[in-house]
Amino acid sequence: MSLYPGLGEIDLTIAASPEDTAQRPTRVSIRWREAASAAGWGVVGFAALMAIWAFGAWRVSELPSPAETFAQLWTLLGNAFHDGGPNDKGVAIRLFISLQTVAFGFAIAALVGVPFGLFVGASSRAFRAANPVIQLLRPISPLAWFPVWLIVFKDSGQAARYVIFMTALWPIVINTAAGAGSVPADHRNVARVFRFSRLSYLRHVLIPHSLPSIVTGLRLSMGIAWMVIVAVEMMSASSGIGGYVWDSYNGDSLTNVMSAVILIGACGLLLDLLFLRIAKAVAPEEVKA
Repeated sequence: MSLYPGLGEIDLTIAASPEDTAQRPTRVSIRWREAASAAGWGVVGFAALMAIWAFGAWRVSELPSPAETFAQLWTLLGNAFHDGGPNDKGVAIRLFISLQTVAFGFAIAALVGVPFGLFVGASSRAFRAANPVIQLLRPISPLAWFPVWLIVFKDSGQAARYVIFMTALWPIVINTAAGAGSVPADHRNVARVFRFSRLSYLRHVLIPHSLPSIVTGLRLSMGIAWMVIVAVEMMSASSGIGGYVWDSYNGDSLTNVMSAVILIGACGLLLDLLFLRIAKAVAPEEVKA
């Protein structure tokens, strides 16, 4: 209806000119700018790290410089898949052995930790019973469990896997329980009104609401497990990358040690990016927060 009878409808919309439309940034251009900015600042961060490292190598003559380390790393990567026996393996094979150990312990921790965390978070009685035990066991260093598992299994490799299990278990349990315990009262009331069975409540309310917390716990536990694997393999005399670091140190080859450190960090970064992609897929708002 027009405010001024007789003049008809008046269109007050201001059309954008072709020049304004062309200058308006698109989503693709914004993403490219953000990616370029992140890459630029990443280069700055790595340049600062290399400068600090070079300064440390200049002050401590035994410490290899970045140039020496990357030259040795290139040599190691050239023979990455060499396999000359238990103590003569390439770095790719050693990394694969470490990843196998971490994957085994992490998988067992996820299979145990997620259901247990859901149970503890969903039941106040279970929480009161389990929380003191969790708080007692959680602060114990993972390496303290190695002699225990070694007595149980009589095998250092198997003991190392279950040390990773103990390492990865608690972040999964705690985060899953926190997610399960934060289900809104309205959701629980609706489930009661519609008389959901326990299985229906689990499928349609508890797990969907807890999923962001579960993924966060899995991501944290994987990062911690990958940090611990080096120390565990040093204790167990493993053929993995941790054993390589220890053998290189005993062989007075710090360039090999620093090369292995770079590879360990790169693998840890890739594992974290993998779980970050999973987190973005199931809970993008959790990642943004």
